[in-house]
Parts: sequence; structure tokens; C-alpha cells
Amino acid sequence: MDAASLKQRVEEISWYHRIELPHGIVTPGVYDPREMLTRIKLPNLEGRTVLDIGAWDGFWSFEAKKRNASLVLATDSYSWTGEGWGDKRGFLLAREALGLDVEDLEIDVMSLSPNEVGRFDVVFFLGVLYHLRDPIGALEKVASVTSDMLILETESSLSWLPMPAAAVFPGTELNEDPTNWWSFNERAIVALLRSVGFRRVERVWRPDALHRGVRSLRQLYKSKRYTSSRIVFHAWK
Repeated sequence: MDAASLKQRVEEISWYHRIELPHGIVTPGVYDPREMLTRIKLPNLEGRTVLDIGAWDGFWSFEAKKRNASLVLATDSYSWTGEGWGDKRGFLLAREALGLDVEDLEIDVMSLSPNEVGRFDVVFFLGVLYHLRDPIGALEKVASVTSDMLILETESSLSWLPMPAAAVFPGTELNEDPTNWWSFNERAIVALLRSVGFRRVERVWRPDALHRGVRSLRQLYKSKRYTSSRIVFHAWK
């Protein structure tokens, strides 16, 4: 595909991810996951099977294939065929332009099972958990298709509480987004991951202490609007 044709097709799509394509073209996404690479701390993926849950435009799926994963399956439902502003065109165009052998399947998180998708060495569950009405059920589904390692990135708050805890956002309180439902503190995430079968859980990134402190004070004094505060875990079966 020549540069002019690719540029025109890119401009016809509403992108979420910024993805580097051939001819120096970068998709105009609202979120640049390249900034998250050092936080996510991807393991060696060479020869491993990878499942990307909530792939959207596919940045993490393509990154796994670039790192020589033997098989990559990108899955999504809401961001491809749901009521959101995105669709699957970005993923399909990026895959075509990059020429990467990444499989895809439209499936909801709550429909995941070994019978439906198989089991994978490494599972990406990035920026999805806090959007789900049933996060515990979702983690059970995710655990069932993970044979070795899960990488989880999600919303986190209430770090000042000494016990496992969660906050619920039934409206648009979190980032003014009605699809944001939950925020768990670190203790709760660790406890939930262990409860669904992960024997070892390690937090690999969180914001600095100042950011966490400001966020906690906002929640303590019941601010009407909360801003995102993410955390990253690696968990092993």
C-alpha cells in the first residue's frame, strides 16, 4: 500500500491507539500506548502464545507479534461492535498495513472459556477490568484461559485504606466516562487474583506517592470528579 492511500484510509477512521505504520504514518489515536511499554514490562514472548483481551486498535497484539510470539489472538466486543465511538476498522487496517499474522475474534470477556478460545501462555488484560459490571466473574473467565501469566493494567484507588477495598462509579464520576465502573486498591487486586487461581502476584508499576496521595485526598473529601490512576500487575498460575 502506497503512502498516499494509507494516509487517506487512516484519516477515515476514529482511532484510539497511536500506532506506527509504514511510510512514517502514525495513527491519530487519543491514547499513546507506546508510553506504557516501560510500565507494562512485557516478558520475553518469543515462541509463546498470547491472548489480547480488549484489543481495540490492536497495539498490544501487534507488539506481541513483533516480539516473535508464536500465536497472537486479539479479542474485543464493545470496542469493535458495541455502542462506543470506536469500531474494528482501525485494527483491520493496522494489521493489513503492518503485515502481521495476528488472529482476531469478536467475543465478550464474559464469554471467554478454554472451549471458545483455548488457553494461552500470556494474557493481556489491559484497561478493561474497571469497565466491567462483574469484575470478579470477568477475572474468573480470564484465569480460565491463562495457562501461565497474566498482565493486568487497571484503575486503582483507595491506597490509604489498610484492607482490600473497591470504589464504584455508577455515573460519570471517573473521567466523565459512564463506562468506568470500578476502582480497586492494590490489596483488593492481589486478593482477587489469588482467589481465581493465580499463585504469585507482583505489582510492577504504580504512580508515584504524590500522585497517589492527591488521588486519595480527592476521594476522601468526596470530590465530584475523579481522575484516572492506573496500576500494573503480573500474575502467574
